[in-house]
Amino acid sequence: MIYYGIKEGVEQSVMEDILNGESKSIEYKMALPEKSDKYLKSVVAFANTSGGKIIIGIDDKEKTVVGVNEKTVFQIMDRIANAISDGCTPQIIPDITFQTISGKCIVIVDIHPGANRPYYIKSMGKEQGTYVRVAGTSRPADSVKIKELEMEGTNISWDEMVCVGYEVTDEVVQKLCNDITRYMKSALFTEEERKNVPEVTEKQLLNWKVLKESEGRILATNAFALLVSDYFQFSKIQCALFKGNDRDIFIDKKEYSGPLYEQIESAYQFVLRHINLSAEIEGLVRKDSYELPVAAIREMIINAVCHRNYMDNSCVQVAIYDNRVEVTSPGMLFGGLTLEEAMNGRSKIRNRVIAEIFSRMELIEEWGTGIRRILRRAEEYELPVPEFFEIGDTFRVNLYKKADKKADKKADKKADKKIERQQAIIQYIETEGSISNKEAREILGLAESTTKRFLRQMVKDGILSESGERKAKRYFIIHSL
Repeated sequence: MIYYGIKEGVEQSVMEDILNGESKSIEYKMALPEKSDKYLKSVVAFANTSGGKIIIGIDDKEKTVVGVNEKTVFQIMDRIANAISDGCTPQIIPDITFQTISGKCIVIVDIHPGANRPYYIKSMGKEQGTYVRVAGTSRPADSVKIKELEMEGTNISWDEMVCVGYEVTDEVVQKLCNDITRYMKSALFTEEERKNVPEVTEKQLLNWKVLKESEGRILATNAFALLVSDYFQFSKIQCALFKGNDRDIFIDKKEYSGPLYEQIESAYQFVLRHINLSAEIEGLVRKDSYELPVAAIREMIINAVCHRNYMDNSCVQVAIYDNRVEVTSPGMLFGGLTLEEAMNGRSKIRNRVIAEIFSRMELIEEWGTGIRRILRRAEEYELPVPEFFEIGDTFRVNLYKKADKKADKKADKKADKKIERQQAIIQYIETEGSISNKEAREILGLAESTTKRFLRQMVKDGILSESGERKAKRYFIIHSL
């Protein structure tokens, strides 16, 4: 939809966006490109993720408003509307407005998250023309992401699909029923309440879509396989304790597979073994207290397992450092959900069956409250505010320990510089496909040996892969950590 007028209340927010630069939801163009595919990639990427704006008339490098020719602003808006209508499928209806800032005219193309995913560029086809927004770039979607977008568009949850070839036995069904019942009872406070909990049956598993019935046969869903076995290779949790504050030296590491709820308990106990426990005597009572809120740790692990993308061939990772506990799960926020919405309690469920069972087992409470509970527990412990952010196509939560304020500031500054350098490397590879040590050295302005160490660390962190020997060596982005 084109608005032939000035959008009120935009100037201040746009100026703030200019100062912040391009991001996951903002892209700038100095002028409208002659070739529409230069911006249609971003249009479909925004529609396939959490929406965003393309602002024309902004010099992103200089962070200044250059504007467009006021005499041609309506022609520009028409060209954009026609290009999106003719070049994208399914149909995308943008809001196109213009605004005067500092006496100069800019055009704002606002793309909302779409419901009929995947969106793609017609001329390129679905396999090549589907894009998603990652950080500040529009990235081609791989086959796994396209499949997930297709399921989003048809409102299908992967975990409720039949797991072809997976055998269902009475013994395994009964064990799952018993385990769910046990968890339900353990959440209650009195024996009387526990006595009134009915035993979970196969019929309930059918009602909850854990199992499906077809032509008189009981079939397993993907959720059933996840809840009773290690059938899927990447449905596990990798736990590690590191020396220092980065992924350099391992002190301890474990890998947990099997039923999801058993993985969660094992990973939780791993963290408790490796964080400090102190004791205080109050009168005649000894009170043990961990340095971090254990409820927040448990919540972080449960959320990662419940909401991860199980089509992604990577694992949930739980990492313990000197200054924090870090939990990373495969998959960006689901269904166009933004981080701001998630922080405010809005939820979109990627794995509906698993979420249902976890809710029955009292592993999760009300949907959408997990992030706020983590924040509250950290505040009660007087800890730094936890961090929630997307890295590539993963979601990460950092729960920080108490530390010396001076050390914190120094570490924060160092971490910010590291992230800034990583983003510069990633942005170059997104454009050029790969990067060499020499190219990275020119971008970062570092010595050769320092650049090599930095690239090797990005490989260790699972961000990059490397190929070739010595001067011919090149580095590539790993899209799934």
